[in-house]
Amino acid sequence: MMPTGRLPSLLKQQIPSSSKAVALCHVARLSKARVSGLVVVQLRRASTSNTTEHKHTGPDGDTANVGHILTIGQNSLPGQSRTPYWRTVKIWQDITEEQFMNHRWQTANIVEHRAKLIKFLHSTLPAKIPPAISDDKVQPTWTREEFVNDVEEGMKVAPMNVRLTPHILSVVDWADALNDPIRRQFIPLKSTIVPDHPKLTLDSLHEEEDMPVKNLVHRYPDKVLFLATSVCPVYCRYCTRSYAVGGHTSTIKKNSIKPGRSRWEEMFKYIEQTPVIQDVVLSGGDSYYLQPEQLREIGERLLSIPNVKRLRVATKGLAVSPVRILDRSDGWTNTFLSLSNQGRKLGKQVAIHTHFNHPNEITWITELAAQYLFEQGVIVRNQTVLLRGVNDNAATMSALIRKLAELNITPYYVYQSDMVKGIEDLRTPLYTINELEKQIRGTIAGFMMPSFIVDVPGGGGKRLANSFESYDRESGLSTWKAPGVSGDEIYEYYDPITTTIA
Repeated sequence: MMPTGRLPSLLKQQIPSSSKAVALCHVARLSKARVSGLVVVQLRRASTSNTTEHKHTGPDGDTANVGHILTIGQNSLPGQSRTPYWRTVKIWQDITEEQFMNHRWQTANIVEHRAKLIKFLHSTLPAKIPPAISDDKVQPTWTREEFVNDVEEGMKVAPMNVRLTPHILSVVDWADALNDPIRRQFIPLKSTIVPDHPKLTLDSLHEEEDMPVKNLVHRYPDKVLFLATSVCPVYCRYCTRSYAVGGHTSTIKKNSIKPGRSRWEEMFKYIEQTPVIQDVVLSGGDSYYLQPEQLREIGERLLSIPNVKRLRVATKGLAVSPVRILDRSDGWTNTFLSLSNQGRKLGKQVAIHTHFNHPNEITWITELAAQYLFEQGVIVRNQTVLLRGVNDNAATMSALIRKLAELNITPYYVYQSDMVKGIEDLRTPLYTINELEKQIRGTIAGFMMPSFIVDVPGGGGKRLANSFESYDRESGLSTWKAPGVSGDEIYEYYDPITTTIA
């Protein structure tokens, strides 16, 4: 970690200069305030407790004492703070650590659909909710009923259903629900939803146009996206695959991705018959919601194809339900580890690609899960989406990148939000992502510095955010080329119509 004296002035104002700063970011809860246009990140130290041994049996029968090996920052260890953070939720105040650490309990207590969410909110929210933070005007305090009603109305127009794990529900600061960065990602409020830019679509990346067979996206010459399921542990408001994922809503009929051997067989055959393909991303939906036997079947078949050299298993599971990684009564992790070991023996790389957006998503359970994967030699990379009111300031993004690096999770990409419908309040202008990259670069080791990118609409693929052909900040239009994908074709990305958070 470089001396704070060399940090850009923006970061010096927002990150504590003491040696405890990094540790604070690990176990802290970050909340964002906007005062006179300046972003202030408030760090609230989480309570700590004595570490106890947490043993896990690996895929080969070995036992690992997770939480006692890697030094995090300078003064903490993975899982050192074992605070029962889920007890901030009233209905889980009596849930023991053993119960919470069980994957079956987690899935049984998922909150999804309108009725369950409304019941949860009524039991969890305080009677009075602090006002939304605004740059330009004083906002009123809300009542619980006003918030719940706003959520109900928001769900009627949102393109994604609501589905939330106990882990995610437990890291939301419900006492500040209007401003909480985790809540913003998953639970819509009608009052903050703004009209869509006229160029927004459900499938902004034109994935369906790039499918030579159903549910297999082949855009880049040597890589395919293998969509195996349409279910996820949670449903993100900003999902780039809202055309297919999460079930029908009041406003959208989805083109569901249904898992099945006959459909997978068509995908396998295409990959076998296209020898240029070397890289397969297994996604959906979310690979976490493949049954262990399905994961094994797909993984072993792909690894058996001679031209496949790399397999990436895409899952948000580590971020939203890390318990499953540690629960040895569940077979998903051992199945993945078996595939990873098989791949290594074949000289093929098998990795997890996960998806953290904010430091508050990381708890001591996350730390233990990440450490366990690291001990097993698993490569884990992270892909973050830049979202307004969530991580669109240098302090929060820097804290997230540093925390991931300390957990041996490679910060791989920071994405500009895709131009999908229903999320205009979450999108940021192009100049924000480029300013963040400028502020953060040079403060973090280069091999842990993510690429800040735009997945350009229309199928142009991923481009560095500062590699546009032109950018008019007044109109919000940027133009792009992807010579390796489509020659001289021009692609367009549009900033959100408004950049003011409601």
